[in-house]
Amino acid sequence: MKKVFFSLSVVALLTAGCYKDDSGLKNHIVIDKMSWLRIQPEANIGGGAYIWLLDGEEIADAKDLLYVFAQAGSYSLEFKAINETDESTESFTVTVNDKNCTNGITRVFEYLPAPGQFINEMPAATAADTPETMRQKAEKALTDGSMISLGGFGGYVVFGFDHVVVNREGADFTVLGNAFINSAEPGVIMVSYDANGNGLPDDEWYEIAGSEYNKSATVKNYEITYYKPETEPVVSHETNYIRWTDNRGQSGFLSKNTFHLQSYYPLWKGDSYTLTGTFMEANIYDASGNGTNWVNTPYDWGYADNWANNDPKAQIDIDWAVDKNGNPVKLKGIDFVKVYTGNRTEGGWMGEISTEVSGFRDLNLLNQ
Repeated sequence: MKKVFFSLSVVALLTAGCYKDDSGLKNHIVIDKMSWLRIQPEANIGGGAYIWLLDGEEIADAKDLLYVFAQAGSYSLEFKAINETDESTESFTVTVNDKNCTNGITRVFEYLPAPGQFINEMPAATAADTPETMRQKAEKALTDGSMISLGGFGGYVVFGFDHVVVNREGADFTVLGNAFINSAEPGVIMVSYDANGNGLPDDEWYEIAGSEYNKSATVKNYEITYYKPETEPVVSHETNYIRWTDNRGQSGFLSKNTFHLQSYYPLWKGDSYTLTGTFMEANIYDASGNGTNWVNTPYDWGYADNWANNDPKAQIDIDWAVDKNGNPVKLKGIDFVKVYTGNRTEGGWMGEISTEVSGFRDLNLLNQ
């Protein structure tokens, strides 16, 4: 076997270095905690296998390493290249620095709500707004502790953080909303990590497969198209307000109620637009029998704006993530979250079910 040739590229989302220090240590890597460590060795072993060991325990079996440290400290890292006749090892010392991380949203990448009674109000919009100015308004709201509405089915927001949300044993995070007893407005949660290292949410997305994911009434790859009304209603209540069609041959209207008189259609959108996602059957019902008391009970687990923020059932485990084919995936951590409204339904005078988002809580930071 040829001696392995290493040409190392060590990159992190925050700070990292790879150098030979005064003590003669051959490879010394310095990185902040909750940042991706990326090592991409160039190795020619003529076939065989690769193993990465951290303090003697195997953490990866591929040539390239992507890893995140949850805790500051000093670690021993080994890279082994093995074939049928020989083995070559390269050793590193990793110094992981402590870092103060923001326990919340620090960036909004996209904001596109579906029509709804709080749209153009949370956050406020005018005819002069654009997708970019609305992204900025949503970002200001979510970084200031205010709330945004996602409107009806499919309306979404994509946000990120100043650190990697590490996947550790048990629940990892909560998406904050305004759910309370008998008033759930469930939002589907998608997660992603910065696989290509460019700091943008343009890698593969994974769905948090909550309690409704495998139910027979749940529809994957559901599409709905909303159409801008030609005029606004002259009355304060209009059932045939904003028309929609879907990819299952259905159509209908989103109603306008007496409590919100502004346009429910996003002022910065064109004549129509289509949203997609996993559609879930709503739990809403009229508990009064006369239309005065609408109740929407929460799903068991796995959604945003479904249980009260401090309820343990609102907590999300990254290990619940699945790929586009429904296969479970094991993610080391996440950099981005997408939330979208998962119901297409109304509760009489209460209006449509619309997921609200008011923030994000990294449970790992709370436990440190």
